[in-house]
Amino acid sequence: MKNILISGASVGGPALAYWLKRHGFGVTVVELSEGLRAGGQAIDVRGPALEVAERMGVLDRIRAERVEMRGMSMVDADGGELYRSEEYTITGGELGSPDVEILRDDLSRILVDAAGDGVEYLFGDSIAGLEQDDDGVRVIFQSGLIRTFDLVVGADGAHSNTRRLVFGPEKDFIAHLGTYLAVWTAPNFLGLDRWQVFHQMPGSSWGGGVMSVRDNEEVRVYLGFESEEPIEYDFRDTAAQKKIMEDALAGGGWVLPELLETMWDAKDFHFDSMAQIRMDSWSKGRVVLLGDAGYCGSPLSGQGTSMAIVGAYVLAGELKAAGGDHRAAFANYERELRGYVAANQELALTNKARVDAQRNAETGAETEMIDFQDFGEIVGSFTVRDY
Repeated sequence: MKNILISGASVGGPALAYWLKRHGFGVTVVELSEGLRAGGQAIDVRGPALEVAERMGVLDRIRAERVEMRGMSMVDADGGELYRSEEYTITGGELGSPDVEILRDDLSRILVDAAGDGVEYLFGDSIAGLEQDDDGVRVIFQSGLIRTFDLVVGADGAHSNTRRLVFGPEKDFIAHLGTYLAVWTAPNFLGLDRWQVFHQMPGSSWGGGVMSVRDNEEVRVYLGFESEEPIEYDFRDTAAQKKIMEDALAGGGWVLPELLETMWDAKDFHFDSMAQIRMDSWSKGRVVLLGDAGYCGSPLSGQGTSMAIVGAYVLAGELKAAGGDHRAAFANYERELRGYVAANQELALTNKARVDAQRNAETGAETEMIDFQDFGEIVGSFTVRDY
């Protein structure tokens, strides 16, 4: 039985752990956080990812814990409603579709529970070094622990430490899309009832909004701004990131000052560039990348979660089909997913162009919904195989 180390316990990591355990592999997951990380934005499970979730036996639970929305409003700088919709939302698309919008931490917990007790978790630790040879991967952990695994999977996000250690610096693979986004939890001081409110002034470099969650007890705040040049920042220094947000959004209208005030006490604050990870290969030797670590599409694609879930299913399935032969499995994994990933990354670029066109329009920009949640061709372009 091959022993496999997965770095990252958000979405792709636990989904992969489930399938690897089911296929008879030994699984260890290392996660930098002291436990499952709280917070994060509402994310979407779409198309083939819904089928994978059903095969995992978790789709009903995901639907039961979904974010329930009645609709959304777009408002001006004074809070006046410009338009509303009870058919779609900014974050989730069409309300009547089979897609499921769910909070990231809820989905993570569901996937970890599904994987069960047979998975070993090393919380509060990370990979400090990797040494590969013909027999395995010697892993040096930040804690000082040293263990050897047959394979290592980096499912540790767009700023993947695994990718840096094995493939090289992040700058060689990241493509910035010119926008920065922050997400955090705040009190529902607007009294929203399964509703979301967004504000984007034409010609402005910032925009965002709030959506009520957790039975309307709180909101998730989404605020972003544009920067043509990449910003230098430490992605682990949240205080510095909050200062970046404060400086970038100073003087904004609507309830922006109140939202920024809640940011300073938010313990689940997350800030990042809307960027893509583009790589010629997702594997090197006995190390392979999964989800955002290897092929981040950015939130503009709306498909990052689905790509991670589908990727986990395919990677584990190909390892099973190849009898654990990682060379064959990794090659087949890439061949199976490349077209699907490329289409989703292109969708993000198309969505960005539509957002830019609306913002730069001189007239009518405040009264027309951006039609960028078009996933039909993408989600229908991938067939979930049996393994």
